[in-house]
Amino acid sequence: MYRIPILRIGATLLVTIQVEMQDQLALTLRDDLANKIAECSASGVLIDISALEIVDSFVGRMLATISGVSRVLDASTVVVGMQPAVAITLGELGPSLEGVRAALDIERGMGLLAQGRSAPAHDCTRWT
Repeated sequence: MYRIPILRIGATLLVTIQVEMQDQLALTLRDDLANKIAECSASGVLIDISALEIVDSFVGRMLATISGVSRVLDASTVVVGMQPAVAITLGELGPSLEGVRAALDIERGMGLLAQGRSAPAHDCTRWT
């Protein structure tokens, strides 16, 4: 089964989605991210969706779920790189995306995460 790589940059986990998200892949990403946040004590998650041309309601809800799980684990989530059509679709989902922050690009997303950072991440010893 394909897994989306999760990279660590300081206290932030970077996820760059380069394939169209199927439901099972989105669920696997949610679980992998939750485990990696806890394992590394990450304080931020940056999800780059610039390669996605289509986001359905399930993937939109999964982004909201990932953001919620991150908050419970004391990490902030920012979604970056939305195509205009994706932004329109996600905007139509309305309240189901409550708590999901967005930025135009990775640099601005890192800035948003830096504003809310409270403590550095611990070293991560295992990577998948």
